Amino acid sequence: MEYPRQVTAIQAAAVIISTIIGVGVLPLPLFAVEAANTGAPLVTSLAILLAYFGLWLVTKLGMRFPNQSIIQYSDTLIGKWPAWVGSLLIICFFGILTSLAAREFGEVVITSVLKKTPLEVTVIVMLILATFSTRNDVTTFTYIHHFYLPLIVFPAVLIVALSLKNADTIHLQPLWGNDPPHMINGVLVVAALFQGSFIYTMVIPAMRRPDRALIASFWGMVIAGGLYLSIVVAAVGVFGSEETGKLLWPTLELAKTTTLPGNILERLDAAFLAVWVTAVFTTLFSSYYFTIHSLSKKLGLRDHRSLSMFVLPFLFAVAMVPQNVLHMYEIISIVGKWGLVLTILYPLLLFIVAVIRKKRGIPMGGG
Repeated sequence: MEYPRQVTAIQAAAVIISTIIGVGVLPLPLFAVEAANTGAPLVTSLAILLAYFGLWLVTKLGMRFPNQSIIQYSDTLIGKWPAWVGSLLIICFFGILTSLAAREFGEVVITSVLKKTPLEVTVIVMLILATFSTRNDVTTFTYIHHFYLPLIVFPAVLIVALSLKNADTIHLQPLWGNDPPHMINGVLVVAALFQGSFIYTMVIPAMRRPDRALIASFWGMVIAGGLYLSIVVAAVGVFGSEETGKLLWPTLELAKTTTLPGNILERLDAAFLAVWVTAVFTTLFSSYYFTIHSLSKKLGLRDHRSLSMFVLPFLFAVAMVPQNVLHMYEIISIVGKWGLVLTILYPLLLFIVAVIRKKRGIPMGGG
């Protein structure tokens, strides 16, 4: 057996939640509002459904092949060379996601907190932190996510709940938006923020009971998606769609306008940024880990640790490609939408082939 089967369904759900909730939290309401103005919550809801369809496909495949990740069972389903191409594209895609997450983190930090710190320093520090963290096995990987989950979810829920008292329901009408200009495009852009859930294919082979993978993925998407939807509702409800569309990071502005009862803290943006840094780390950690873990499987290596330092210079180089923050978000939008081909259509192809050819992995002994 390749993996020690120690991961519970709750830990598996924690990995999905803390991977999805990450760097995209800050610009999320802006993406949704640009697509459909007051229909931003509707766009987000449709994106969640699309993202869950992709996660459902990956989960069903993982349950059919409980001892292998998608990098391994794709060979069985579509042949060695097509699988090589598909796997290589997925590995490169998650490598690029890692780089862009690190760059986005750097941009927010030098804009909001450390204004005199060079961008390169903030980016490389986060990448090095992730590099050392990835030198663990899959079980420790899930433990790290499980540990940080409450530190990410509870403060975020608290800030959203407190901000809703300033919301005005008139800002959310009509629900489908005023002649939404780019609704389909918006659904794809927002759905791209959920693509981190694809790393679930790496977690399922380490689960004690892969037969519970579907329920874990469902609750993972419900909690992460519910938080994302509530952030969009709160931002549009407080600022209105016009104002939200003018803010680069609406969620951060939302935290600035939110106070604790009794004015214990007049602004929550500092506390929110601390939570956000943790969320960015877990997301970047996941995509980095998936990149080197999948690459080691494809190259037939016994261990992925040797690759962690090897890919670091490449990730840093890609992170420095965008010329400025607006150029960065253009690249993120394009990469994210094309990534849906790899994280939804590719698993759909594999799933159809698996069903038609009636292919299954070796069942677990007594599992």
